[in-house]
Order: sequence, then C-alpha cells, then structure tokens
Amino acid sequence: MSVKKNISPLTTIAFDADDTLWENEQFFRLTQDRFAALLADHSDPDHLGERLLAAERRNLGHYGFGVKGFVLSMIETAIEVTEQRVPAAVIAELIAMGQEMLAHPIHLLDGADAITRALAKDYHLLLITKGDLLDQERKLAQSGLGDRFDGVEIVSDKTPRVYADLFARRGLDPARTLMLGNSMKSDVVAPIDAGAWGVFVPHGTPWALEVAQAPTHHPRFRHIDSLRDLPLVLDEISTAQSR
Repeated sequence: MSVKKNISPLTTIAFDADDTLWENEQFFRLTQDRFAALLADHSDPDHLGERLLAAERRNLGHYGFGVKGFVLSMIETAIEVTEQRVPAAVIAELIAMGQEMLAHPIHLLDGADAITRALAKDYHLLLITKGDLLDQERKLAQSGLGDRFDGVEIVSDKTPRVYADLFARRGLDPARTLMLGNSMKSDVVAPIDAGAWGVFVPHGTPWALEVAQAPTHHPRFRHIDSLRDLPLVLDEISTAQSR
C-alpha cells in the first residue's frame, strides 16, 4: 500500500481498536443470541434484548465498557426476568460465555495491517480505545500491531472532554489530529467536538449505545468504506489545505 509523504497539516492519526482494526461486536451478538436461548422459557428475544440494553445503559457508570460489564448485565437481566429464580447452572453458563469472549483469538479486519504499517512511516500513530484494561492489552498484544503505535490510550469513555484532555496531555494540536473508527458517537462526533478530524469507517451493526447522527456538513468529517480508503482521505485533506 502506498501512502503519499505527509505534506498535510495532519501529524497524528488515531485509530479506534474494536471493530476498526479487529472484530469485536459480532462476538457480543453471538453471545447475546446464546443468552436469549438460555432464557427462552422466561422471555422472548426482543423483550430480553431490551431489558439487557437497559441494564447495560444503567451499568456503564459502574462497570464501564467491555466483556465484564456485559456479563454482569446479562446476569442482572437473567435475575430480573426470572424473578430471582434463575438456576445457578444458567449463571455458570453466562460466566463461561464471558470467559470464552475474553479468550477469543484476534481477527484483524481487512486493511488493518497494511494501513498501520504504511502510515507509521510518516505519521504519529495513536491507538485510542475504551473497555477493560486487561482485555484491550491482550487484544493489542495478539494483534501484532502494537509496535506500529507511538502511544496507546485505554480510556473509560470517549467524550469530547476525554479527547481534549488526552490531546493536551500529549501536546497534540487537535486541528492536526485525525481520529477514525466505527462508532459515530465515540470515534467521530466526540473528537470533532474536541477540535480534531473524525473519519467514520463502518463495520457491521453498531451497538445501540454508540449510534449518533452523522455530522454530515461538518468540514472535519469524512466517511470511508474501508481502511484501505484512508490514504485517499489524507490526500484530499492535504490538497484542500495546500490551496
């Protein structure tokens, strides 16, 4: 993959991790399907899904993002829909499913290896991800991409304030920083609100709590279909800024 020499004002490219560089959400959805099957005698899948999402939403402040919070929310939902009669065997199965998720091999997405290798030659690369610290460190180590990044930030959430504080702490100019990922809310809207560029690269069906309206008319918003399209965006920004 060829990437033009960095002549744009952009100096830093920040990547999301889950569902941007490697698969993640599909494993949550597969586990949720198994959860629905386990509780089929107590709740239909749609209603159970609504109850689980409600539990995840109210538990974010307690458990944060990631597999562990997801498992605890499934257990809480199981207790609720069974009116505290959920069998211990079901709880054990939910814990086992979470352990499987935490041990699942990494599957890199198309273009992740090539684009990070190419951009590392000319840009300061960051990985900015949220979730459980140990799980994110495990996935990064298994991905083989760790040495491509000049810095790794595992944060509890991705809000404009978090990005602004991160940029300030690292001495980065937000206007010369680009963040990309598959979450419109966390990887695009939030960094744009913090003064950076935001590039949306969709993958699969987004988690309901990560959905947001695309800032279509914002001058620092871009949408690409694949990581392999990122060099085109960088060239376009470079050309526009050099006029």
